[in-house]
Amino acid sequence: MKLVKLIGLTITGIILTSCNKSDDSYQDIKYPNVKATFGTAIDLDNLLNYQGQTVPAYITKDNTTIGNSITDKGATLGRVLFYDKKLSVNNAISCSSCHQQANAFSDTAVASVGSNGSTARHSMRLINSRFASEFKFFWDERATSLEMQTTMPIKNHEEMGYSGLNGDQSITDLVAKLSGLGYYKELFKFVYGSEEITETKIQLALAQFVKSIQSFDSKYDVGRSQVASDTDPFPNFTTEENDGKNLFMTIPVFDNTGNRISGGIGCGQCHKAPEFDISVNSHNNGIIGKLTGTGIDITITRAPTLRNLVKLNGDLNSPMMHTGQFTSLQQVIGHYGTINVAPGNTNLDQKLNPTGTGQQLHLTAPEVNSVIAFIKSLSGSAVYTDVRWSNPFPN
Repeated sequence: MKLVKLIGLTITGIILTSCNKSDDSYQDIKYPNVKATFGTAIDLDNLLNYQGQTVPAYITKDNTTIGNSITDKGATLGRVLFYDKKLSVNNAISCSSCHQQANAFSDTAVASVGSNGSTARHSMRLINSRFASEFKFFWDERATSLEMQTTMPIKNHEEMGYSGLNGDQSITDLVAKLSGLGYYKELFKFVYGSEEITETKIQLALAQFVKSIQSFDSKYDVGRSQVASDTDPFPNFTTEENDGKNLFMTIPVFDNTGNRISGGIGCGQCHKAPEFDISVNSHNNGIIGKLTGTGIDITITRAPTLRNLVKLNGDLNSPMMHTGQFTSLQQVIGHYGTINVAPGNTNLDQKLNPTGTGQQLHLTAPEVNSVIAFIKSLSGSAVYTDVRWSNPFPN
């Protein structure tokens, strides 16, 4: 395209840019709506690093290559979408309302508040989904990919309200709504080369942002980087933490009535190091209650990674399990210590029911304390403060 120099400015098509790119007016002219909306929080000429984040060599899973790899452009758009309350029918709820950075992208409430009610299950933490062993999402794995999952809350009546059912607006109405916003016209053009907004494009960008949320700065990671395998003693661990690691990863030995007679407690069978995600073939863990309604829910076979269950000060990021019924690690370990097979639970994981009767681990107080100490070692700090995953909208 021919460039015409005029009064110290360069005219290139419809884009008028200052010859001095460092001039604050540059982005005002090139991306006026993005600049007006986000100020310095979003700089499309100096993108934050999402796609080139460091991943430890001992991490064995990476599912970003399944059709939607992380890009700096896509994750930037995903960040905006994740925090934008305009994605709900009442402009009051965003993805971040239920998945809060201050709580490792979970919610301290048992049930999260949506546009037209509350969530049917506790909001799952969104940490290291890129490195998950299980590709399906939601507690009951009803979403076959993270991309599919991202717009399902948007299309839920209680959560964000664009269900398209019983008088609700539909996702088509949301697309029309976003298409009328200047900053989305600029962002979608920047990412996809076209202002056109579709549900698929929303899904791709949101999934890239969620996949980018990673945590590898824990005490566990420091120790793991210094040894050949997880079974080696970690030089930076206390004796209690190393004991807890061994108990966590060692398979228990049971007698013919389900009583542990030796070995560890086998947490690593379902939450394998170093990702600590849920095993693909896991069934439910014996927690089969419901937040609302009556009866039992035996479909819960998904769980978040055990990383960042707690903050560095030991406080929980959120209540645990899909029911949010456990508020301490002692309660969780106590549950696994004595598994009672509830009537009607035909989907209990066999690893918790080794001889046809629920496992009895007979844990001692030192064992419980050691396992808790190890689980706490899985928590990092950057996930709470990293600007890449923060709210770009002004308060």
